[in-house]
Amino acid sequence: MAESSAFGRFFLPGPTDVRPEILSAQVGPMLGHRARAMEELIGSIQPGLQRIFRTSRPVYIAASSATGLMEAAVRNGVRRRVLALTNGAFSERFHRIALATGLEADVLDVGWGGVHTPDRVEEALRGKDYDAVTVVHCETSTGVLNPIAELAEVVHAAGDVVLLVDTVSSQTGAPVEVDAWGLDVVVTGSQKCFALPPGLAFAVVQEEILERAESKPDRGLYFDFLEYEKNIRKNQTPTTPAVSLIYALAEQVRRIEAEGIESRWARHRAMAERVWAWVDELRDRGVGLSILAPEGYRSPTVTCIDVPDGWTGPALAAAVKERGGYTVAPGYGKLRDRMIRIGHMGDHTLEGLEGLLAVLEEVLTR
Repeated sequence: MAESSAFGRFFLPGPTDVRPEILSAQVGPMLGHRARAMEELIGSIQPGLQRIFRTSRPVYIAASSATGLMEAAVRNGVRRRVLALTNGAFSERFHRIALATGLEADVLDVGWGGVHTPDRVEEALRGKDYDAVTVVHCETSTGVLNPIAELAEVVHAAGDVVLLVDTVSSQTGAPVEVDAWGLDVVVTGSQKCFALPPGLAFAVVQEEILERAESKPDRGLYFDFLEYEKNIRKNQTPTTPAVSLIYALAEQVRRIEAEGIESRWARHRAMAERVWAWVDELRDRGVGLSILAPEGYRSPTVTCIDVPDGWTGPALAAAVKERGGYTVAPGYGKLRDRMIRIGHMGDHTLEGLEGLLAVLEEVLTR
């Protein structure tokens, strides 16, 4: 049973709230995945997706979670050895994927809440036989935004090394300049800043990765980037697409383009700055709140807030739900009891966010 049909009270950092008109768009008729109508639908979406991702490359569409395309990035794009940049749960997942595919994989860890800086990455790459680096742009478990553009520069300066980037909770909510920053593989999912139901994943793959894939007989079948490339050129997918979700995607791409991707980035930034200011305001009034991510590296899409003494993350999330009908997340993994996470992403607005913050304040100061 759905908890509520009203939009604007569901502030998980994924899946995030989905507007009723996007949900309604899914009721279109079934299409054969090789039918002309399906090709026309995918073809109508591609130009908008390319503008959103800031790329001239095609955008692959997969019926999977983003984790599937993270594995695809590793299977298709790594020849020998991976350096995994870890600073939270989802960057650690990238490392586990590399190990699970039989590759050698080392970790450069800065701790949960830490930030990867270009100088440390440059030092880690110096004199080593890495041919790929994995990184999460926005670490959803900590609210840290890694400086991807600067990291890409030092990775590529190291020689024949590619950068594989998880933008799951940043794409459409924070600037991601795929081509301008030289990002070799970028993957994301439908259920966060895209504000779509879960079930779709997207990837942009540069030509060099396809060249690597050609030399890898163990790149797999379901997530073979060469098959994705061949099929997207015909406005098709390698296997049966999630037709209903693609109807929703078409409608959401139209809405994102109408808003303008830069305006969408600015709206997310404004919501994040309001949350940061609210934390400061309550701390000045004696409420023991703090933000885990350091200033200058805070995500515009999710904020992780340490809760005051006497509270746990799950208890505070439950109290906010009971008092105002709002949904926020407790901390993730080992930080579950220590904090709450607010997903100010997708189609949320400042006005809706203010309602959540008012209820949080009531709960914390009553």
